Amino acid sequence: MDGSLPAKTPSPRAAASPAFARQRSLDDEVRFVKGVGEALAQVLAKLNIYTVFDLLMHLPRRYEDRTHFRTLSQVVPGEAVTVHGSIVAVDNVSPRPKMTITKVIIDDGTGTLELVWFNQPYLKDKFLKMRGQDIVAYGVVQQAPYHYQMQTPEWEPLTDSDPLAAHRIVPVYPLTEGLPQSRLRRIMYNALQTYEPVLVDCLPADLRRRLNLMPFAEAVRNAHFPESMEHLERARRRLIFEEFYLLQLHIAQRKIAETTGAPGIRFRIDKEVLWRKLHEIVPFDLTNAQRRVIEEIWSDMAREYPMNRLLQGDVGSGKTIVAAAAILACVENGYQAAVMVPTEILAEQHFIVLSRLFRKLGIIVDLAVGSLTQRGKKSVRERIATGITQVAVGTHALIQEGVEFRKLGLVIIDEQHRFGVLQRAALREKGENPDVLVMTATPIPRTLTMTLYGDLDLSIIDELPPGRRPVKTHRKRAHQRAQVYEAVRKLIQQGQQAYVVCPLITESEKLQVKAAEELAKHLQEEVFPELRVGLLHGQMKPMEKEEIMERFRAGEIDILVSTTVIEVGVDVPNASVMVIEDAERFGLAQLHQLRGRVGRGAHQSYCILISDSNGEDANRRLDVLVRTNDGFVIAEEDLRLRGPGEIYGTRQSGVPSLRVADILRDAELLELARQEAFNTVRADPELKQPQHRLLQSAMQRNMPRAVLATVS
Repeated sequence: MDGSLPAKTPSPRAAASPAFARQRSLDDEVRFVKGVGEALAQVLAKLNIYTVFDLLMHLPRRYEDRTHFRTLSQVVPGEAVTVHGSIVAVDNVSPRPKMTITKVIIDDGTGTLELVWFNQPYLKDKFLKMRGQDIVAYGVVQQAPYHYQMQTPEWEPLTDSDPLAAHRIVPVYPLTEGLPQSRLRRIMYNALQTYEPVLVDCLPADLRRRLNLMPFAEAVRNAHFPESMEHLERARRRLIFEEFYLLQLHIAQRKIAETTGAPGIRFRIDKEVLWRKLHEIVPFDLTNAQRRVIEEIWSDMAREYPMNRLLQGDVGSGKTIVAAAAILACVENGYQAAVMVPTEILAEQHFIVLSRLFRKLGIIVDLAVGSLTQRGKKSVRERIATGITQVAVGTHALIQEGVEFRKLGLVIIDEQHRFGVLQRAALREKGENPDVLVMTATPIPRTLTMTLYGDLDLSIIDELPPGRRPVKTHRKRAHQRAQVYEAVRKLIQQGQQAYVVCPLITESEKLQVKAAEELAKHLQEEVFPELRVGLLHGQMKPMEKEEIMERFRAGEIDILVSTTVIEVGVDVPNASVMVIEDAERFGLAQLHQLRGRVGRGAHQSYCILISDSNGEDANRRLDVLVRTNDGFVIAEEDLRLRGPGEIYGTRQSGVPSLRVADILRDAELLELARQEAFNTVRADPELKQPQHRLLQSAMQRNMPRAVLATVS
């Protein structure tokens, strides 16, 4: 049976004139909202709320259905309920020093309930002044020794003109210290009352009709104070669609501008010649996936506008050969290619591989990295400037002042999410609209590809070279380490090699090096005295690192102890086992990358994750690694666990900080919004038609700055 309650109050609406609407703006500072002021505006800033628009887009994280009151005689322990009653008794008790319990008894005529708050003694005076008044309380009912009670309930006076915590679906917001739910609800209510007239619909009317989308003002109102669960679902659908649509409009404009803007290089592609030369330098058959992707890239290069393509390929799928095919087409046309990678060890690896590949064809490859001597740097710069260097491989040293290309035609960026937007743009500006190929061995879920790289054409190498066997992954506890090392010894006795990856103790490079040195010493002296243990870390000089890697490749080192410098690019087919110490300290994508260093030869390969962690997140990460080798499954799980900004580095990569939408949960709406946005931009590239005039300002307001600067 429900308790009686005053009639339901109306939803917040502003009875404001059109003149009033013109005076207000969603860009107004939040301090001007009734109930905020200077001090609370500083608290709201901790939630990244600075303007009225920010406030209204700060949506509840969940909702509680408090549409029905429970009489006090009907409450049951363990249930979360909304009740009301008049205050009949108030007291503070102190069961021990530094502990004060405020107790309030309410009565609704059918029974009583004790409300309890801890260490808030000031509440006593507040409730004493309200004795005899009705209040609303919401919380979980608990069994006390002789009665029922509700601890730290949400509450408010029932005499309020519009109770926001009762007889409605109540919003529960993400908060910060100094901002209780009740106060934020009241502020949100006030903001809607004042600013609802300026919640103008930016979506074209025909689009809203076709997709049956709720009007914007109604959607915002129902997202905060829903009239019903059905209204709430429709409101969220509208706001999620709009957020995706505005983002995809920006992406569509950028993509379409590339095909209508300044022309690029129209490479002459003689496929017969290129395939013949590629077969000369590659001593094995390519997979069908590699062939398909090479054809896609060559077709791009033959067009009159610049290539802008993302190449995704899981670890070991053969992206380097695909890159070589693109470089070959570029050099055959008399242009230079630049390959930019995030670390010196990866630059050195690419330099060695490409030098070996192109040596037969007489193509000159040079290495440009920061650790070269001044004399070495000057020499490389001169060769690049005069065109002697046909392929320049390097780190961000390639984009520094003083590096000038004679005729740059192709830019290849590997592991691109590690580069900032400005770094990518700077390399592209070294030529006249060169083609751009972006490569990553970090599989990216399709939904994230659509938001992060939506302006790039996508190629996926979804096939491993023949003969590759999936790596078998096992998780072991620290007390099983001796068994793990014994298994490693047996594999080495069979002629194979092993990696042991040092735990990621801290961000400090020096401490990492020290830990790696200690681990290498321990393994050499106490565990494997009869074997040859080598050490590789990021603080070694390029020549030292290359010497160690060459000895490991040549079989002169049995076990290579390494920090994560081997995460990408290192290729030793005879290495068939990897032991990762304290595996829980690494991210999921990083563990997958590390595992990709084995399984490159004919032997069955193994990855052993040593971890004593019992943390829920760490266990989920390690379980996923044990369960699957599929990089895209791993990427989806990583996205679920950490969110896109964490994975790709929001400021660097331009991952959108979506306010309402979730790219995994709302994938269907993302697809729909992308399709509609591209149709809109094809029909009206600059959004100048009357029905699109509000879209530009809405895009500016909705898009974080990082997004407005993304790729290329």
